[in-house]
Amino acid sequence: MPDQFLFAVEVTLNGLMAGVLYALVALGFVLIFKASGIFNFAQGVMALFAAATLVGIMDGQVPFSHLINSIFGTSVHHFGWHVPALLAILLTILVMVALAWLVQYFVMRHLVNQEPIILFMATIGLAYFLEGFSDLMWGSEIKTLDVGLPQGGSFWIEDLTAGLGSDNFYGFFIDRLDIVATVIAAVLVVALVAFSQYTKQGRAMRAVADDHQAALSVGISLNFIWVLVWSLAGFVALVAGIVWGTKSGVQFSLSLIALKALPVLMLGGFTSIPGAIVGGLIIGVGEKLFEFAIGPLVGGATENWFAYVLALIFLVFRPQGLFGEKIIERV
Repeated sequence: MPDQFLFAVEVTLNGLMAGVLYALVALGFVLIFKASGIFNFAQGVMALFAAATLVGIMDGQVPFSHLINSIFGTSVHHFGWHVPALLAILLTILVMVALAWLVQYFVMRHLVNQEPIILFMATIGLAYFLEGFSDLMWGSEIKTLDVGLPQGGSFWIEDLTAGLGSDNFYGFFIDRLDIVATVIAAVLVVALVAFSQYTKQGRAMRAVADDHQAALSVGISLNFIWVLVWSLAGFVALVAGIVWGTKSGVQFSLSLIALKALPVLMLGGFTSIPGAIVGGLIIGVGEKLFEFAIGPLVGGATENWFAYVLALIFLVFRPQGLFGEKIIERV
C-alpha cells in the first residue's frame, strides 16, 4: 500500500483516540445539562481539581500546607506515607461527592427557577473559585500523575503494521494510553446509558430534566437528583482528569480542556450521552485529517481552530446537534 495512504490511516486512528479524550470531558457537561439545564462551565476545572486531589492523596501531601506554614511558621508538607492508587481513587471519589453536595447546598439550591444565563454565570464563578481553591489546597506546581496506566507507543502494533508499506514506513504509532482511554470511555458510556435507562434514579433524572414541577409532584427530590448528577459529573471529571493528567501532567492547562469539549457538544448535542462520544470522534478525526491534508498548504496549526469552525457550521445548519432534541416553541 502507498505510504501516504498508510500515514492517513495512522492519523485517522490517532484522531479517533484524541476524540475519545475530548468526549470524556464532554460527558460531564451532558450529564448536568440533561438533568438541570445548566451548562457547567466549571467541568474542566473539576477535572483539574479531581486530578490534583488524587495526586495529593497518593503522595500523602498535607492539604493547605502552604497556608498552614505561612500562618504558623511551620514547615509541614507531607504526612510521610503514600496511598495506593486504587484507594486514592476511591478517596477522591468521596471528595468529589462531597464537592457535589457543597455546590448544591451553597450555590445551586439558591438559584432554582432562575434564568439560564444566571446559572451559567454561577458556574463560571464556581470554575474560578475551584481553580483558586485547588491551588490553595494542593499547590500550583505541575504534578506528575501515575496510577499505573501504560504510556508510550505500542511496539506490538508497530511491528504488526511495519510491513504494510515501503522501507520508509515503520508502522503505526498508537499511544497505549489512548487505547486504554478508549476502553474506559466505552465502558463509561455503556454504564451511564444503562444507569439512565434502567435504574430508578436514572429515570428520576430524566423526569427532572423534562419538567421540574411534574417531578416534584410525584415525590422526586430535586435536591437529591442534583447532588446525584453533580456527583456523576465529578466522577466523570475524575476519569478525564486521570487520563489527561497522566498524558500531560496535572497543571493549569488541564482546566482548559473544557474549551475543546464545546465543539464536541455542539456536534453531538447537549442532551445526548452517545452524542458526546460521536461528536468527540468527529472532532478528533476531523482536526487530525485536516491538519494532515490541508495544514501544510496553509502554514499548519489548523488543529487550534478547525473544531470551532466545524461547530459554527453545525450551529448554522443544525443547531441542536446530531443527537440533540429539536426544540420547537410556539410564537
